[in-house]
Amino acid sequence: MRDDPSNSGAEPGPDLPEPANLRFLRRLVTVLTVVMIAGVVTVIALLVIRLKAPVAPVLPSAIALPDGVAAEAVTFGQGWTAVVAGDEILIFDSLDGTLLQRIAVDLPRAE
Repeated sequence: MRDDPSNSGAEPGPDLPEPANLRFLRRLVTVLTVVMIAGVVTVIALLVIRLKAPVAPVLPSAIALPDGVAAEAVTFGQGWTAVVAGDEILIFDSLDGTLLQRIAVDLPRAE
């Protein structure tokens, strides 16, 4: 019997109550695990929501710039497209490309 590894020589004792600090630590680890899992799921959900393909702006099939005007920059709004051309901004309708407004920009000249 002495060589039997399953018998350590100690008699099984009665079940002792779990210490309070061990019970607290077990509950704390469980709560922190649940919070961490919820945080990871939230971060993944937010990444999926934010990284969706951006919605492309509505573009007219063609924009006809006035003669002698070269586009330097373009920006899009709801229902309009703005083209920066030198010292003026041209506002076009996003659906049909018609010129809605022409805004002159007074730029200071470098001396």
